[in-house]
Amino acid sequence: MKSDFYAAISQIAAERGIPRESVQDVVEQALISAYRRYLGNNPPPVDVKIELEPNTGRIRVYAEKQVVDEVMDDRFEIDIEDARNVRADVEIGETVYVESTPDDFGRIAAQTAKQVVLQRIKEVERDHIYGEYFDREGEIVTATVQRTAKGNVILEVGRAEAILPQKEQISHDNYRHGQRLKVYLMEARRDDPRGPRLVASRTHKDLIKRLFEMEVPEIYNGTVEIKSIAREPGLRSKVAVHARQEGIDPVGSCVGMRGIRIQNIVNELNGEKIDVVQWGADMRVFIANALSPAQVVEVHLDEGEKTATVVVPDKQLSLAIGKEGQNVRLAAKLVGWRIDIKSASSLLEEERAAAEVREAAASEQMLQEAALSTAKVETRKVRVDSLVTYQGRQYGPLPAEIIGEEVALRAAAQKLNIYFNDKLIASYIIEDEAGESDETDTEA
Repeated sequence: MKSDFYAAISQIAAERGIPRESVQDVVEQALISAYRRYLGNNPPPVDVKIELEPNTGRIRVYAEKQVVDEVMDDRFEIDIEDARNVRADVEIGETVYVESTPDDFGRIAAQTAKQVVLQRIKEVERDHIYGEYFDREGEIVTATVQRTAKGNVILEVGRAEAILPQKEQISHDNYRHGQRLKVYLMEARRDDPRGPRLVASRTHKDLIKRLFEMEVPEIYNGTVEIKSIAREPGLRSKVAVHARQEGIDPVGSCVGMRGIRIQNIVNELNGEKIDVVQWGADMRVFIANALSPAQVVEVHLDEGEKTATVVVPDKQLSLAIGKEGQNVRLAAKLVGWRIDIKSASSLLEEERAAAEVREAAASEQMLQEAALSTAKVETRKVRVDSLVTYQGRQYGPLPAEIIGEEVALRAAAQKLNIYFNDKLIASYIIEDEAGESDETDTEA
């Protein structure tokens, strides 16, 4: 029959839900500490081993002692003759392990090791409990609200404790003692100075993903894939889904018959609205879907700037933008593009105005070309200072390589154009009588 000592170890392990081997290891470490205290203050470095006999519960202490020819302190030294009874080939100056169990070590162990054992068992218990969750980061766990502390919510997760920081809480949630809720296990910290800690979240967008995996079998088994999620916690989320298998309606699978699946998720999030839209490889189609429930007339893409201009019917403009811009903001996050919303009538007005500007510019260009075609052509020789004279005023400088060459001057619409070998090389605004000019254009 096993001893009461081992029965006590087994009982502690069962009550705390931790492996018996861990409790036994804690007890052995505590007994080593107790023996070191027995050696007195500031003992020399001594290696100590503890042996616990499973059947009798007897404790044996083996301490490392130095072999000497004359023993001065039998706690740390052993005579050469006695040492050779332990190991026949030992020499003076070497060390051997010798059983050194004090006569009253049972009482010493009980008194000295009690607090150490209790403390270490608590540490082992805590590490064992939290160890269940260190590999579960990124999963959903069911928690019970215990209390609030400095704005943080303390949760009970199984036998462990988790913290829900203020920034990870949904603003309109009311956390009541004993309330059960699902949280996203965001982080499991082993190296925290205060011990292992679990950090939970109710605002993380992956909480939406995990809830869909729980409620929608098609997502869980991979026939429907969540491509992207955009979320404003507590208010509204958009989820883009795609069917990996033909014949499956990804949106219908997520919504469920009579909306039961999506409603379960909405209820878990205390009424947060969720739009499920179909993902599309064609960005135009995807953007149009992302702006649901608004209808889209057409989508214009700027691939370089990753900007989309979306045209919607006039009556759909406010719906497409959403309250305080929420719908278009979430759609932009969902697709990863900037989205500009325009109504059909405003776009028509912009196009009409742009057409008028283009027509005016074209007309002006035609007038300038007509004026140039009838303008008088005069020749001038380029001076050594690279200037030419026209109507008593100097214009330039012109390229140095044409100094001394003749150039052609043609004036029209208050602009002086200078040509060399029938090629326009410079244009200048003709100076007014005050000798001022508004701008100078030069072309090589």
